[in-house]
Amino acid sequence: MLFTTIILSIREIRRHLLRSFLTTLGIIIGVFSVITMVTLGNAVTASVTSQISALGANQLMIFPSQGQGRGGAAFPPPFDQSDLDAIRDQVGGIKAVAGQAQASALAVRNSQNWQTSITGTSNDFFMAQNWAIDDGRLFSEPEQAAGKSVCILGHTVVDNLFGKEEPVGQRVRLGNVSCQVIGVLATKGSAGFGNDQDNTVVMPIKAVQRRFAGNQQIRAMIVSLAEGYDSTTVTRSVSALLRERRHIAPGQPENFNIIDTAQLSATLKTATGALTSFLAAIAAVSLIVGGIGIMNIMLVSVTERTREIGIRLAIGALGKEVLLQFLVEAIALSCLGGLIGIIVAFFASWGLTAAAKLPFVFDPVINFESFLISALIGVVFGYFPARRAAALNPIDALRHE
Repeated sequence: MLFTTIILSIREIRRHLLRSFLTTLGIIIGVFSVITMVTLGNAVTASVTSQISALGANQLMIFPSQGQGRGGAAFPPPFDQSDLDAIRDQVGGIKAVAGQAQASALAVRNSQNWQTSITGTSNDFFMAQNWAIDDGRLFSEPEQAAGKSVCILGHTVVDNLFGKEEPVGQRVRLGNVSCQVIGVLATKGSAGFGNDQDNTVVMPIKAVQRRFAGNQQIRAMIVSLAEGYDSTTVTRSVSALLRERRHIAPGQPENFNIIDTAQLSATLKTATGALTSFLAAIAAVSLIVGGIGIMNIMLVSVTERTREIGIRLAIGALGKEVLLQFLVEAIALSCLGGLIGIIVAFFASWGLTAAAKLPFVFDPVINFESFLISALIGVVFGYFPARRAAALNPIDALRHE
């Protein structure tokens, strides 16, 4: 009986292809919207996670912040080498700590030039950032102590100044400073918002302070935590130490910021996940609209086929057989719409993530759930019309014009 009912339902759907397609359109749009929203949300989450991982996992980033004085905003004091040494020596759980001095300059080699950023730091920077060297070497102790004009280039700088030539051992000019290339950094890629991490030149911090900044200030510190240490505990210890060293009284606001990349990653994942769920819930409303459309068309179909239903009942068909036929039609339309919606959503999500330069994250769970929900909508919204058809009186149905 079930097989015959399915055949009759499919035949009826094929008799009105255009109406069947328009009936499923609401389901198609609903499934497409939900899957696309969730896929884009997952892509953004994966991108954010990747960008934060590129900055360094299990890491603290410390910056001076803007304090408030009686006369308005007071410029916060920078860090110095003694702050760096105090954190390394007095706080437990520290694997590496590196100070940073920043500058920007036009890098020039022969007829080639490229605008780039310059980071002055120590070898601990590469350990804290988990940044390997593709070619060449790190700074030697004498080079760091004396602030020698040696540099390690990012791949973007190498590509624009050297092309396919070997850069190690050659010299480049950074502004008015001639610098010997001793290494090439491994590729890191973008950190988001157009920030190319490979467009950088790394030099000993004393060289940048003396040749570019003209002072001994450290504008940022990167602290890498040892395995097994809780970042919250280490953050509190670092905060207490810096408050003491910067003479901040209890109750006064700190004039520095500590960013925990692990907590930042968790917070951003939660925020993007909540936003994705919210957008998916809004998109799911169109599934309800699609279900109402199916119920409406099925009620029209019952009215159109009243005499047919009367004939079937008069020659011995059971009411449950009629109910099953109309219910199968509704479920078939819903499932068809769900399947088309999944296919359209797949290609649309792939295209949108590619256009936005986001990773394409295929989630089989949301696709399967969307298909099941579309089938459930067919059951829920198709039951009332099917029940109405099964409850028709054969004599009244045969009299229907």
